[in-house]
Amino acid sequence: MEQALRNRLTFGPLMFAGLFLLLWLDHAVEHWTVGCVEPQLRGHGLAGIGLLALLLIILPVATLEVGALFTAERLASYRLIAVLGSGSLVVHAFLTQFRGFRPVAASTMAFIVVFVMLLAALRRAMHKQSQQAIAHMAGTVLATMYLGGLGWFLIALRVKQSSRLGGFHGTTMIILMILLVVKSTDIGAFFGGRALGRHKLIPWLSPGKTWEGLFFGVLTAAIVGLVCAPWIGYPDYNLLWWKGLIFGALIGFVGQLGDLLESLMKRDAQVKDSGHLIPGFGGVLDVIDSPLLAAPFAYLLFSLF
Repeated sequence: MEQALRNRLTFGPLMFAGLFLLLWLDHAVEHWTVGCVEPQLRGHGLAGIGLLALLLIILPVATLEVGALFTAERLASYRLIAVLGSGSLVVHAFLTQFRGFRPVAASTMAFIVVFVMLLAALRRAMHKQSQQAIAHMAGTVLATMYLGGLGWFLIALRVKQSSRLGGFHGTTMIILMILLVVKSTDIGAFFGGRALGRHKLIPWLSPGKTWEGLFFGVLTAAIVGLVCAPWIGYPDYNLLWWKGLIFGALIGFVGQLGDLLESLMKRDAQVKDSGHLIPGFGGVLDVIDSPLLAAPFAYLLFSLF
């Protein structure tokens, strides 16, 4: 436990430093390219380039880890095809900020999903085998949608635009807020659970989680959302403090569901971590599972707010 904690304290800041560098690049590129994408939208440039780079770096590794989890239960996936599919989905989301791409966005999305399934079927047919063809197609599509599909919402939230007055525009700070809320939930749940945890949340699935830890995690997330709210804004858009509070609590709770979802997969595959790439954290999937699952909920909440 002490060694794992030391590794977290060592590699955690390094990962955050790399993350902040890419998000700074994301923010800077948008300001450097103001007027190049949608001239009629005041102050808007090329959005999401840093976040896209981040996802294109980590999603291939996470896809390989998901494939390994699936293989443990004989739900094999063609990992290279899944990497191609998940990467195509996040690039698709990035392209939705361009007016010329929007008329074909829906059909292109459908094409990517169907093409991944067809590639998996053709890959199986190359071996002149019909056994487990359905399992290979299902595993490949599931790996693609689990990572690329959820990543799509993160990019789409970043590049979201509105031509109406007071409409919502995606910013780098919004992505940072999501990450801070989700990770602060983990911190609050960890220390709150260690100090006051008495009642197990789901002992058969995740013995270390408690109801008290969940409460303090969600409370911490709500406070972080409240603190971040004044920093979320565009010329004609502001996130009120009570909306930030609600956003933090809901996204923090969803982030914990993301942890439990991955725990379910790892328990089924009978492994402790999805990988061993990051000492103290496990695999890449162990780090990004919560933010990815929170992304579609964050997209919905910001659309409503």
